[in-house]
Amino acid sequence: MAQKPQQQQQQNVAYTVEQLVAVNPYNPDILPDLENYVNEQVSSQTYSLNANLCLLRLYQFEPERMSTQIVARILVKALMAMPAPDFSLCLFLIPERVQMEEQFKTLIVLSHYLETGRFRQFWDEAAKSRHIVEAVPGFEQAIQAYAIHVLSLTYQKLPRTVLAEAINIEGLSLDKFLEQQVANSGWILEKSHGKGQLIVLPQNEFNNPELKKNAADKVVPLEHITRIFPILG
Repeated sequence: MAQKPQQQQQQNVAYTVEQLVAVNPYNPDILPDLENYVNEQVSSQTYSLNANLCLLRLYQFEPERMSTQIVARILVKALMAMPAPDFSLCLFLIPERVQMEEQFKTLIVLSHYLETGRFRQFWDEAAKSRHIVEAVPGFEQAIQAYAIHVLSLTYQKLPRTVLAEAINIEGLSLDKFLEQQVANSGWILEKSHGKGQLIVLPQNEFNNPELKKNAADKVVPLEHITRIFPILG
């Protein structure tokens, strides 16, 4: 099937910007291209940490050209990449005087809540700052995916209420969400005596120590090691 011209153009722009970053990341002439690329990432729901870090470094050399709107969008996209440490990497390149602006203080608080798994506080704070986070499509879904990732590292089974608080979904919307997870992600729903619904998450080496122990017990056979030494030599 032929690709739409707009999609082809988006791919070409992305490829060109990545090339510019690779060839000469400290050239201030590429600053407008990088700013446009941030907006492109927002509209197309794509992401390039390298390009965004390059732009933040250029802002350090050309502070008078800094766009706080662009910087805010970079930080929101970095939040959406959690559990990767992108937010901290970006924040390190932003001057302290800029970090003291209200919108950046809010984003730093949001980051702290996510890092510490305080999802109820996160959603409450995000609701007060919709003008910042809703400017970037896909934000809510990305944070919900991160919350589920954190829960899956901790729980084998969790109450419906815990999940609802973590992903900020309730009622019929949560019912539909759970149906999708049961169908696509291997979740199981159980009824708990007096505690409402329980959600059984797929086991992994973090929520089931036995799996981690079994993985550690798998020692590489000696004959495999002896085969490596001639190659290394």
